[in-house]
Amino acid sequence: MQETTTSMESPASEGFARLGLSPITLAALERAGFREPSPIQDHLIVPALAGRDCLGNAPTGTGKTAAFLVPILEQLDERERRPQALILAPTRELVIQICQEFEKLAFRRRAWAVAVVGGESIFRQQKLLGAGCQLVVATPGRLMDLMARQAIRLDKVRTVVLDEADQMLDIGFRPAVETILKSVPETRQTLLLSATMPAGVREMAQTYLRDPVDVRLIADNEDATIPAIRQSYLMVAPERKFELLVKLLQREQPKRAIVFCRTKRGADRVGDLLRSEGLRAETMHGDLSQSQRNRVLLAFRAGRLTTLVATDVVGRGIDVRGVSHVVNFDLPEDPTHYVHRIGRTGRMGSDGVAFSLVLADQAKMLDQIERCITRELESDSVDGVPTFDRPRFRPEPRQQGKRGFRRGPARGGRPPQRSSAASFQGVRRRRDREPQETGRP
Repeated sequence: MQETTTSMESPASEGFARLGLSPITLAALERAGFREPSPIQDHLIVPALAGRDCLGNAPTGTGKTAAFLVPILEQLDERERRPQALILAPTRELVIQICQEFEKLAFRRRAWAVAVVGGESIFRQQKLLGAGCQLVVATPGRLMDLMARQAIRLDKVRTVVLDEADQMLDIGFRPAVETILKSVPETRQTLLLSATMPAGVREMAQTYLRDPVDVRLIADNEDATIPAIRQSYLMVAPERKFELLVKLLQREQPKRAIVFCRTKRGADRVGDLLRSEGLRAETMHGDLSQSQRNRVLLAFRAGRLTTLVATDVVGRGIDVRGVSHVVNFDLPEDPTHYVHRIGRTGRMGSDGVAFSLVLADQAKMLDQIERCITRELESDSVDGVPTFDRPRFRPEPRQQGKRGFRRGPARGGRPPQRSSAASFQGVRRRRDREPQETGRP
């Protein structure tokens, strides 16, 4: 399969008018506050308007949503009341965010979008679909439910978008995505976008695309995060971790901060402790009902909360203006999740700050994150909380025994030495470990 690749060296656009957009779209963009196209918009809108399949890779918070919504709007037939475009996203919050952006950009058009997500009335969604719409924005699970009820037909869909494509092509979503795509005409246009596009995902994506334009704005050896985000780490002992979080928030006095935890139980515990310290904090994760998640996010947007404690399942869908700080209370197990977490700040040209609290036995994980983003994090500390030097690891040559096996105790090698304290901590970690939050929204 051939690819056409664009790069940052292409001439910069002199405004959205240079992209060949209609006057009604230009007026809607101006009303929504868009002045100049961002790089992803500049490089993706024109080939998408021409009907080309596209693979878009750009940092989080640089305007990818408008980059695929504008071509969709330009190509909609407002007289047709059956879905002409389908957008699949991994979380309910991201679906709602896309619909809100569509409403702004569809100003003065007779065009409607329906959000199809779990956790809300499926009967209401059936009624909205029955009333007619041009765009459906959905999480795969709920869309599959509606397809099983024969409440939606996708035979008129001409454009399909997979937002956060790396997650949509993950094994948890891929079977549902493939089933949905089989219900869409093969002659469709397909757009895949994400801030992180590992080589394996990029290779897999080719099976869904025809002669795609590869809009790759993050080279393999470049920082995958937004340069305006100041990124730091703080080494901390496990028993001082929460104390460090509180003192860090007190020192920084963030306007709005998101604290990421690995598990739902951990997020609840951190949220409770922050409230006990007098901070205006709430928790948001997959166990909450959609109405609870909407209530928390609305309070966060309105400024009634200053700190949101969240898990990765909902982290990708949080798009709130004015998030000044992101704190990784727990490091993510997948380095690519780090990119999406800190992308909640520094959005659309604003500055941001990201901190990661790191335990001694997580130094290798920190190394993996730095290799993923091709950038070293700065060391930081907070007065009153002891810190220590970051452990540095040097890869050791692997000793080979007969038949190429590693030499261990069974082959005459020396067994690894561990202190009693380290052994105790390892047992405690295994005992306390709970599965990371996963699942299909």
